[in-house]
Amino acid sequence: MPARLPLGPWPLAWIAALALTLGLYLGRDTLAWANLWPDDHVVPFAPWLTALMAWIKANLSWLTRGITAVLDVPLQVAFGLIAKGARIGTGADAVVLPTLSWVGIVAAAAVAGHAAGGWRLAALVGGCLLYIALFGQWQSAMLTLALILVAVPLCVLAGLVVGIRAWRSPALERLVVTPTLDLMQTIPTFAYLLPMLILFGNSPVSAMLATAIFATPPMVRATIVALRRVPAELRDFGVMAGCTPRQQLWRVLIPTARPMLMLGVNQVIMLALNMVIISSMIGAGGLGYDVLLALRALKIGQGMEAGLAIVVLAIALDRLSQAFARRRPVAARPGAGLLGHHAHLALALAALAVTTLASLAFPALAKLPASLTVSTAPLWKAGVDWITQHFFDTIELFRVALLAHVLNPARAFCENFPWAGAVLLLGLAGYRLGGLRLALLATVLTTFCAATGLWQKTMATVYLCGLSTVVAALIGIPIGILCARSDRIDRLVAPVIDTLQTLPSFCFIIPVVMLFRVGDVTALIATVAFAVVPAVRYTNHGLRQVPPALTEAATMSGCTPAQTFWRVKLPMALPEIMLGLNQTILLSLSMIIICAMIGTRDLGQEVFIALAKADAGRGLVAGLAIACIGIVADRLIGGAGARARARLG
Repeated sequence: MPARLPLGPWPLAWIAALALTLGLYLGRDTLAWANLWPDDHVVPFAPWLTALMAWIKANLSWLTRGITAVLDVPLQVAFGLIAKGARIGTGADAVVLPTLSWVGIVAAAAVAGHAAGGWRLAALVGGCLLYIALFGQWQSAMLTLALILVAVPLCVLAGLVVGIRAWRSPALERLVVTPTLDLMQTIPTFAYLLPMLILFGNSPVSAMLATAIFATPPMVRATIVALRRVPAELRDFGVMAGCTPRQQLWRVLIPTARPMLMLGVNQVIMLALNMVIISSMIGAGGLGYDVLLALRALKIGQGMEAGLAIVVLAIALDRLSQAFARRRPVAARPGAGLLGHHAHLALALAALAVTTLASLAFPALAKLPASLTVSTAPLWKAGVDWITQHFFDTIELFRVALLAHVLNPARAFCENFPWAGAVLLLGLAGYRLGGLRLALLATVLTTFCAATGLWQKTMATVYLCGLSTVVAALIGIPIGILCARSDRIDRLVAPVIDTLQTLPSFCFIIPVVMLFRVGDVTALIATVAFAVVPAVRYTNHGLRQVPPALTEAATMSGCTPAQTFWRVKLPMALPEIMLGLNQTILLSLSMIIICAMIGTRDLGQEVFIALAKADAGRGLVAGLAIACIGIVADRLIGGAGARARARLG
């Protein structure tokens, strides 16, 4: 009878793989080719892509310039209405039409808030816009808002069309749409800017197109999910009522799926706002450009003012779109007439018309005089100066200690990690969690990162993303547990994480860079603050979803509260917690790329340099390497979550 192994086959496989990787790590001087991909064998993806972009630019510029000219029309109309004033004609004979009065826009926003959610929302939305005006950010905020007003309808329309097509054809969704959306949502935002810059030039149209491409995937996913959730009885009713397929879609399915579709619109608006800020690098202007200039010049006060204006604008748009998503259709009152049916719209238009006409006689209604605006920039600068004067030693001690004892050793370990060992370990993990297909995916994508010659920068990205994710999970999961165990704590934490989720990523950098200057420490803290929300939210949600019958059964079996939590609730909530961890990783990855602006040395910096040099191939390859990290992490954690759910039944 053969002797029985003390360990199963999988532990032995893991021990062998780890031992082999450790051997490669320790023997990196001897087996250099297995640690760093040989320069002679680097696959020249970047030159190939650069040549392709050059060919497109040389041969299809007539098309791209034509698209630019067409899209520039609505954009200039939006700019003319709310930001700059429309110009008709050229030279001295040109006539400049007045912009809409800022008072009228504030009033119209308040009316929209009342229509969507009542007086409280009206006060919030109107107050947000009034804040922007009083703090002297009106012009830049209106440039940003104009871009969003044109980009969002494009995203919604494209998302609806693609989503409906994918819903009708599951094969198309599985083979084309879902992989494309995954790639679009994992490629860093900076990477979108490069091809737009080369093909469409340095203009607001390029920024709008980059924004539209970045913000469309949530609408596609929301459309597919919303149409699938329409009850089969309603679909059958449409067929029995004699509807054609088109009538069934637009008169039965779309109206029924409206709440979910409006949530997709909300996500599009928030992503568009986030991307418009980043697109300021290629000519979008607006609040993002103000923040960018302030960061470059380390003008903390101006940066904070522009950043707070972004936050306020984001809160107004988020709350307004959420309220419209929750709003139920109101039945028309008999005999009310057209004006009665659209009373809020008529009131908003009247406010805009009256105040704009009045602004011709009273210029203060067209533009708030500078003497009436308030600036907090000196206060922010004085506050930062006070903190640095009194706490400089403490902050510096913390920063240096974190760098010397945690960040630098972790970076050195990751940058020297052998690519062959990473391929082996990730391939094994993929096979264990999802079978041969996931193993092949993890192996190919990891090899791609090495074969492009970007292995060290890939691992530098993994190091900062990994540390940020660990810290965010260590903070977020305990807070989520406390929220699940106490409604009072949940009520206290909910507004905080709602606000954090609303803030554009740029805004997390400004306050941290004031205290910790540029570098990895600032990137780590800003990334943790940006990525902690999913860990809190999914942990709370997962624990609250545990069936009460299971908890009661554990109590009746004699379990203590601690045993019930560790042996019943936490295992049952594990799939949700892992989903939150997955989202935390993806958010960390997206934030770290933006942190290239404050001096991190990773793939984000590679994209940033490529953007500065207009080298599309270099930037796209770095962007694809970042996408590979995100896809591998997403699939492995998804596979682990699926195994956990299967084990729990």
